[in-house]
Amino acid sequence: MPDVSRETRDRLDRYADILLRWNQRINLVSPHDLPHLWSRHIADSLQLAQMIPCGPIDLVDMGSGGGFPGLVIACATDARVTLIESDQRKAAFLREAARTAGVQVRVCAQRLETADVPPAQVVTARALAPLPRLLEWGTRFLRPDGFCLFLKGRNAEEELMTASTDWHMATTRIPSRTNTDGVILKLSDIRRVTDHNNE
Repeated sequence: MPDVSRETRDRLDRYADILLRWNQRINLVSPHDLPHLWSRHIADSLQLAQMIPCGPIDLVDMGSGGGFPGLVIACATDARVTLIESDQRKAAFLREAARTAGVQVRVCAQRLETADVPPAQVVTARALAPLPRLLEWGTRFLRPDGFCLFLKGRNAEEELMTASTDWHMATTRIPSRTNTDGVILKLSDIRRVTDHNNE
């Protein structure tokens, strides 16, 4: 586990407790993964929190599910976090988990294709979709001067190659500290290839 303040640890403890209770009713985390909740999910998400600029910036987390990484980031930073989750039961969990943890978030219970969310400086996602699809969604919510943080696995390079057909972007690869096959992709200056050709 990364070092966090006592206040952050308290918020994360409350979040983990309510997640374990709700997980008995709705599938937020695979039962197989529950023994590894802190190392596989919370610590993985905390890696992104350390990359968020200080201060009250706006952040959009796509497909938040059980709160990874968006609610963990909200527990650990001052970011103004919007969680987009179309599953109504998971959205209800996210609202209750945020209240229990004592953090302010906005939960948008809509599909990513239609969610009405103001552009943010940072867009995040974890275990949601291949990179080309993430870029389709993410650029809807990203300010021109912002960046995306996507947690990816062993197929990251293949996904980057596929995405390069349609997208130009500046790419920084940060090795995951919680998964030997994992990488964090920090993407900025994102624009469609067709946009570039028409300039």
